[in-house]
Amino acid sequence: MATVTDTKFSDIYIMAGERKAYIPDRRTFNALMPFEPDDFDAFFKLLEETWDGNNPSYSVCYEGIFYRVERSEAISGIQYCARKMPSAVPSIKALGYPMELISYLLSLRRSSGLILVSGPTGSGKTTTISSLLKEYLTKEGGFAYTIEDPTEQPLDGIYNVENGGLGICKQTLPIKGNWGDSLKSALRSKPRYIMVGEIRTPDAASECLRAATSGHLVFSTIHANNVTDAINSVVKYASAGEMSEDLAYDLFSRGMLGVIHQNLVGKGIRKPQISFLFANPDTSKGDQVRGIIKTGKLNLGTSIETQMTRMSKGLNMFPEND
Repeated sequence: MATVTDTKFSDIYIMAGERKAYIPDRRTFNALMPFEPDDFDAFFKLLEETWDGNNPSYSVCYEGIFYRVERSEAISGIQYCARKMPSAVPSIKALGYPMELISYLLSLRRSSGLILVSGPTGSGKTTTISSLLKEYLTKEGGFAYTIEDPTEQPLDGIYNVENGGLGICKQTLPIKGNWGDSLKSALRSKPRYIMVGEIRTPDAASECLRAATSGHLVFSTIHANNVTDAINSVVKYASAGEMSEDLAYDLFSRGMLGVIHQNLVGKGIRKPQISFLFANPDTSKGDQVRGIIKTGKLNLGTSIETQMTRMSKGLNMFPEND
């Protein structure tokens, strides 16, 4: 007896007109196979009834599991792609990151600034920032405010801090689709942490940069091909609104904590292929990375290679400040 809940898959594709479903065949890199779960009708009905008639991206909860849904109109009719999300936010130690990188990321939990994760669709960007936020709430506590469309990971709730105290996370959707207004509302709630599911509008980019330079720890993701492209993409989004490009580069240079680019590689259980660039969290000290970003001339290849090499050897990434 096969059900949607009990069957292992990443994504399920449903052709509404044909009332057929397909999932990855788990034997090849890209191929699919037909899927005929016994609870197809119940799952399909939920997808249809949950759609609000406007936003093609939304989330549903079926049998205690969240699914991120994308509804599209194909030539042959309505098509759904539903991505099965974990029933619990995974530990960051389970994501395949190098232990040196995990240790450094955990060391930033009392810092302020922007942690940005970039990569292609399906590379685990949101899982990474959700796992990191969960770790911070568990270790430090405090109030976290997320803005996501749709929500993907079950972060909402109360966290018991290891050494006493509590952490609280409030998950929200953008107010009437407006990311800028939602971020302004978040700031009025005085959160320690702000998570923006994805930077994809000018107001989201500009408000993230402002929040990152005003004492908050901000997490977000962006579609990009590499670390440099991620920085440029945020600046381009911000400068497409009311912010100048020079100001966007300046705010990014002052607010940046780190940019991580990741892609999932391999068959079956895929592992992250990672590159990264960090700025010195101690903004009172000089930092070559911040200086380069401020100019807008992002010749960062040497800095990225040097930091990754030094981290792999267990060395300080900012030796000039020893």
